[in-house]
Amino acid sequence: MTIAESAALYSEVLKSVTPEEKIDRALSELDAAKTKLRRMPIKELVSLVQRSLDDMIAVAKDWELAGCEAKGMVPGTELGCEEIQTGPLATARYLRLLMQSLKDIESEGTPRLPGEIVTGPDGHLRVQVVPTKGLFDSIAFQGFKAHVWQQHGVTAGNLKQNMAEYFREGRKTEGVAVVLGAGNVSSIAPIDAFGKIFQEGKVVLLKMNPVNEYLGPIFEKAFKAIIDAGFLRVVYGGAEVGSHALQHRLVDEAHITGSILSHETIVWGPPGPDRDRRKANNDPVLRKTITSELGNVSPWIVAPGKYSEAQLWFQAQNLASSVANNASFNCVATKVVVTWKGWNQRKQFLDLVEKALAEIPPRKAYYPGAVDRWKKFTGNSPSSCPTGTLPWRIIRDVDSRSESIHFVEENFVCVFVETAIEAKDEIDFLARATDFANQQLRGTLGCSIMVHPSLRKSAEGESAFQRTLANLEYGSIGVNYWSALCYAMMSPPWGGYPGADLHDPVSGIGVVHNTYMFDKPLKTVISGPLTQPLKPLWFAGNKTAPKVSQKVVDLYHRPSPLKIPGLLLAALGF
Repeated sequence: MTIAESAALYSEVLKSVTPEEKIDRALSELDAAKTKLRRMPIKELVSLVQRSLDDMIAVAKDWELAGCEAKGMVPGTELGCEEIQTGPLATARYLRLLMQSLKDIESEGTPRLPGEIVTGPDGHLRVQVVPTKGLFDSIAFQGFKAHVWQQHGVTAGNLKQNMAEYFREGRKTEGVAVVLGAGNVSSIAPIDAFGKIFQEGKVVLLKMNPVNEYLGPIFEKAFKAIIDAGFLRVVYGGAEVGSHALQHRLVDEAHITGSILSHETIVWGPPGPDRDRRKANNDPVLRKTITSELGNVSPWIVAPGKYSEAQLWFQAQNLASSVANNASFNCVATKVVVTWKGWNQRKQFLDLVEKALAEIPPRKAYYPGAVDRWKKFTGNSPSSCPTGTLPWRIIRDVDSRSESIHFVEENFVCVFVETAIEAKDEIDFLARATDFANQQLRGTLGCSIMVHPSLRKSAEGESAFQRTLANLEYGSIGVNYWSALCYAMMSPPWGGYPGADLHDPVSGIGVVHNTYMFDKPLKTVISGPLTQPLKPLWFAGNKTAPKVSQKVVDLYHRPSPLKIPGLLLAALGF
């Protein structure tokens, strides 16, 4: 597909709305296939996933071109390859890990875990899930580790009894689920659907978001095998289509990805006295089982230390990339940088963050309402940017004791703030920063924390750092890296911190991804070195990223050690 053809497809599909009778027919077809899915041998499920991966690879270029066209990027460039990384690459990794877990379940009853299982000082069991086995993570993500912390009561002795519940209980349940696709990151919608189908045994009606429904026909080609099996249907349209599908008598549950405002409207109705009454009487408009992944005012905590110029610059690029990725239309884009007021490198670091952002070209503001939100959260009108784009904006020194809108509302645009906390010393800062993030920032999806190795060398410093990890109430925590890596790795669970419900969904109910199928995850902590010799694949401005991203997709499609030398050479710029 050429760029012109992609644009034509984009325009064509945006005009389409699936008629109600076609939605009804799709749901009837799904309902008729739900028992078939439950009874399908695991070996056939694996084969179905492999066919889907093969078909997806065949249209991966179309996927990339369509995303680049919609978001104003040039395919094959260091910016355009973002659509590979967050689309085909992420989806291929998920499908590959899913296949391995299904094979393990068939042979051993539960997914085979790839790493250490330890109990942390807080008493929570920590299960290593990155590096995974079979995907050469120890080479591609050298120095990275991710551990899934389990809820209290899960031990090394009963861990297997708290994994893969659907399969462990004999695949007794079945049903029809509606998945409301997200409009920003292209891999979200299909992977959310696959989780319902292959990990929970629910057939899925996937409603594309109007923002990126141009991808629907590509998904229908990529996942034709699942559609032909009767387990997936794709429909198009706005809120009316979603409402009709969600309220349909054949639908048992729903998965919502989006804002908390959309979630509240879907569950309780539009704002006003009627919604208030419904909430007070526990009388939701939507009486279905609901899971969700919602937004977050995402913090980046900077633990003070004596950093070198190189370390500060690497981390400045790291933070800037977390803001610039996908034009900042991400539910975990960094929104609040938390520093210590007494840190003598504070200004130097923030200056470097601004320098890093200045080196990243402004992006097309493709998500609806972006300009108005930019004005709302900056108090100004954007200027000095090419038409259709918005400038990166950091607002420094917002009072941490205030009830700033930046702390309580996710802006979903390329604006973020810095706040400095008063504390006696580095140890006291960690405790106060944790309290600030937990108590004053909206959401529990993801948090990042930058820490100098010297802090963790002393027993006191390490103890304080472990308390910080234990006390941060977030579903994903990135140590020295953006917490979105937990999303990209696919093996960790992805979702808000446990405890949310329909009355206060916070950052969502339940988790997705989770290819090792933990039943009671608490949080994921992913960590990596403070700096790396080569710019990571996801960093803005990585000139090797286009070639490396394609090679990683090929590796995940058909893993082989023979592909590693070429991947490493590409990373080195050859």
